[in-house]
Amino acid sequence: MKLHTDNRLVQLFVSFLKWSPVSFGGGYALIPAIEKEVVDKKKWLSAEELADIFGLAGSFPGAIGINSAMLIGYRIGGVAGAIAAMTGMLLPTFLVVIMLSVFYWQLHDNPKIEAAFMSIRATVVALIVYAACKIGKTAIVDKPAALLVGITLALLYFGRNIIHPALLIAAGALAGIVIGKFRKPDSRHRPPAKKEEPVYDYMI
Repeated sequence: MKLHTDNRLVQLFVSFLKWSPVSFGGGYALIPAIEKEVVDKKKWLSAEELADIFGLAGSFPGAIGINSAMLIGYRIGGVAGAIAAMTGMLLPTFLVVIMLSVFYWQLHDNPKIEAAFMSIRATVVALIVYAACKIGKTAIVDKPAALLVGITLALLYFGRNIIHPALLIAAGALAGIVIGKFRKPDSRHRPPAKKEEPVYDYMI
């Protein structure tokens, strides 16, 4: 059992170590890669569980990449899993930032470097849109959820200089509680069946 747990910790560390260097856009661009590995390949979590984790990670202060790493790691391997995933996520970013801070002032005026970063930003936009579509499939489960998404988008766009995103998150949580009281039971909202593989019953 200990060997199996240690193996998972190593896999968590290596996975986030591999994803971290390409975590452009604050971590949102990582969502498709994390879903493919954690849900499709490793089958550690369901798509619904992962969507909940991303939603929770986005509600906390800080980068969604680090928050997601800690929540996923904790869900899979407890406190040790959270530490392993967080360390894997932070280490490459720390080293890259140190190197960039040394060379940036010598390279930032280089036309090729500027062109490369422009292309990276465009690619990140595509990855974030793709991630939003993937999460939307599990988040927009009925008309009230779709209406909530539409209202939130409108408030973000038209009230971006007035309404703080934290207020929208809090309002979304409150709206979810109210909607939940009137929502009819549906199979899409039932918790996923427990897997045969042990995952720590005391976790999220």
